Amino acid sequence: MLGAKRKVRIETERLTLRLPMHSDFRTWSALRRDSEAFLKPWEPTWASDHLSRKAFTNRVYWAQRSVSNGTAMPLFIFRRSDDALVGAITLDHIKRGPAQSGITGYWMGEHFARQGYMREAIEAVVHHAFTALDLSRIEAGCLPENTPSRRLLEQCGYKYEGVAQSYLQINGRWRNHVLYANLRHDRRGKTDVG
Repeated sequence: MLGAKRKVRIETERLTLRLPMHSDFRTWSALRRDSEAFLKPWEPTWASDHLSRKAFTNRVYWAQRSVSNGTAMPLFIFRRSDDALVGAITLDHIKRGPAQSGITGYWMGEHFARQGYMREAIEAVVHHAFTALDLSRIEAGCLPENTPSRRLLEQCGYKYEGVAQSYLQINGRWRNHVLYANLRHDRRGKTDVG
């Protein structure tokens, strides 16, 4: 169970994924500030205090509570070769019982994009979700015109499921999203008919 492991840490070939810590503030705020123009078209509108220490402290406490409660797994992504923060990924809205599902969301700093880091992080989180957390379904959504993100999800085993109208407010406007899902035991397209 997620809550039993208060310290989540996932290692991949090039990355370490772990919960945010208070000491990450300067690195996080610098990466977000440097990548602001790159990120804003794809994200909800940033609050006026988005890059403040207080907002970051609240984020750290939310991450700790979410892991303890088993409702989310918010992870920062660090490059192992130099411990550089490259982005973040969250497995959120974790549901138990008959659903056994969660939703992935992610962002990457502009200077680290298109180097395969997010693919490595998504594959690691999905594997962890299916094996360690015993989830059955991992969902993700993105803007229809976000071709790099759509391609990334498909490369990571997510399959297109449809469009959600006015799904999220992005950059100040209600926007449609294309929805994808990754299933632990994916039988879509397969039949038992011989």
